[in-house]
Amino acid sequence: MSVTPTDIEAAVRARVAALTTVGVDVIDCDPALADTAAFCEAYGYAMDDSVNAIVVVGKSEPPVYAMCLVLATTRLDVNRAVRKRLGTKKASFASGDATVALTGMTIGGVTPFSAPAGLAVWVDAAVMARDRIIVGGGSRRCKVVGPPAMLVELAGVEVVDDLALGPT
Repeated sequence: MSVTPTDIEAAVRARVAALTTVGVDVIDCDPALADTAAFCEAYGYAMDDSVNAIVVVGKSEPPVYAMCLVLATTRLDVNRAVRKRLGTKKASFASGDATVALTGMTIGGVTPFSAPAGLAVWVDAAVMARDRIIVGGGSRRCKVVGPPAMLVELAGVEVVDDLALGPT
């Protein structure tokens, strides 16, 4: 039996409800506006508070994966920081198909709140400096909004210095 976006979204809502961090909420959005820039413009959120959850792959046999969270105003340092952490000679962004196969989530809805067990989740330290962040909610129909401290409540999350490169 495959996991549906509705199943993932329900799991995210349950996980958020169980957090001890105060001020975390799941907000609904139009799936057509789930991409970062469109979402921020339509719903009045700052790009500086938006966090992209990006699945990366280390080119090895077998391949190794991680989910990286970076501010939308920065660039994930795949060729140096990520590759080094993965312990591979090459790394790249996972394709949309690979992301769906690994997580069950589509681009625009990827979230650490429903990351598969065993998948490393690395958060750029700059994310933790924000007062509030917005990250995918497991589907293109919702987002999770709250203080970045909510991320460190999740199993397997590691805050990493210099995971991202300066402003885009």
